[in-house]
Amino acid sequence: MLTALSFIGFTALVAIYSWYKLRNDHLDSREGYFLGGRSLTGVVIAGSMLLTNISTEHLIGMNGSSYKNGFVIISWEVTSALALVVAANYFIPTFIKMRLTTIPQYLEERFDGTTRTLVALFLLVSFVVTLLPIVLYTGAINLESIFDISAVLNVGKTTGLWITVICIGLIGSAYAVFGGLKAVAHSDTINGIGLFLGGLLVPVLALWDIGEGNIGSGLMKVYHHNPEKFNVIGSPDSVLPFGTLFTGLIINQLYFWGMNQTIIQRAFGAVSLAEAQKGLLYTGVLKILVPIIIVVPGVIGFYYFGDSMYHEQDLIYPELVKKILPAGLVGFFAAVVMGAVLSTFNSVLNSTATIFSEGIYKRIINKSASDHQMVMAGKTVSIILAIAAILAAPLVAGAPEGLYQLLQQLNGIFFIPIASIMLAGLFLPKVSAIAAKTALLFGLGFYILTTFILIVDIHFVHIWGIEFILNLLIMLVLSHFYPKSEIPKTTVSISRIQLTPWKYTRSMSIVLVITIVLIYIWLGN
Repeated sequence: MLTALSFIGFTALVAIYSWYKLRNDHLDSREGYFLGGRSLTGVVIAGSMLLTNISTEHLIGMNGSSYKNGFVIISWEVTSALALVVAANYFIPTFIKMRLTTIPQYLEERFDGTTRTLVALFLLVSFVVTLLPIVLYTGAINLESIFDISAVLNVGKTTGLWITVICIGLIGSAYAVFGGLKAVAHSDTINGIGLFLGGLLVPVLALWDIGEGNIGSGLMKVYHHNPEKFNVIGSPDSVLPFGTLFTGLIINQLYFWGMNQTIIQRAFGAVSLAEAQKGLLYTGVLKILVPIIIVVPGVIGFYYFGDSMYHEQDLIYPELVKKILPAGLVGFFAAVVMGAVLSTFNSVLNSTATIFSEGIYKRIINKSASDHQMVMAGKTVSIILAIAAILAAPLVAGAPEGLYQLLQQLNGIFFIPIASIMLAGLFLPKVSAIAAKTALLFGLGFYILTTFILIVDIHFVHIWGIEFILNLLIMLVLSHFYPKSEIPKTTVSISRIQLTPWKYTRSMSIVLVITIVLIYIWLGN
């Protein structure tokens, strides 16, 4: 009963707070619904970006992976900070000055409308095929494990997971469809605080228990139990070899944190360039700290359970939560997990609505659409994609290397081709539209062929790097034979957005880069 009450209490707090912040807002306009009225500050942007990124695919998937593979997977997190430094210094100033609403919008300015439409369609498919089903399924695993929903409802485990997936999907859809980006961002702020507090409780209380009242002693016991788990340098045959940092991993991170609509849309909604840069760099700080929540508990799980759960690694985190937290805190933490699921789910739906309305509905279906019609079109497609994601969620069960690894493999289908043409557009001014479209389609086919059909004996992140180089070569060669027909348009506009950069952008960026290097020196034993 105490578990259920604390769960309901925190969930209700988030809903009431979000309603209070939006009670006087007008959400019928494009900027109001899709970009929060361009009113977001650095702290809100950082909290929302983190919660959009950190969901149960991290709490469940990454802790499951660290339980089995150790600290080598920390590279997914700390290299994110490096990508955020690049985004804050180079990408976001360009995007803010162009007053972008979507990333595909940039591609139309740089290349042509067909490139924009192709990427918009890629993104819509990628959300349904990759991220949303895994987020829903991992959230359902966690809530089913904590509340034993199948037993309460007297149904089988599979039915219990289906019911949980549907409930999470319906609640997340309501946030995104009726509240827009501002509802998502403000609910993320509260959920973000809860995630850090609840997430920290798990390793802190576990180490307190292991060290018999001394957290430092507990950490040393976990370390000496298996020192290899703390090594961040992955061997060539590990789940994430160290060499991947210098091939495909950084390309993926640059795309995810600087060009991914779901993430960067928060910065597009900033009140000024300075606040957008603050938001990105604050997120970089959080990404360096977040392994305490999504990596360390998995290694602690190995101390408690040994290798007994290697065949079901994605269940290790819920088992650790139930073992460590008292009943009242279990309910609170379940609400935090629910908030993390909803954050990612509704953020993706809001981004989907934005991409569809701005990039497809307004440009192709109804060129004279009013703001109200665009908002309604966005809401409709969000509902459709939410239903598709709910139906697809149980299909991701049983990933051999864990759900987080599966998510990254699937992301590569779309992320690397889009990253290739985005980076070419930003830094290679001679690349033409036909070259970009060819590289986009080639990259898609190449990755599917080498990863899911032929299954070559090369780590999929290295394949990302190979694909990126091939895409660049294709664009350079084709641009030589089929050069640009005209100089791309520039859409720098005079607007109410303040374009003065944050004065601490460079200094904070340097600190983040040095911190990343020190982490690898410290833990690279």
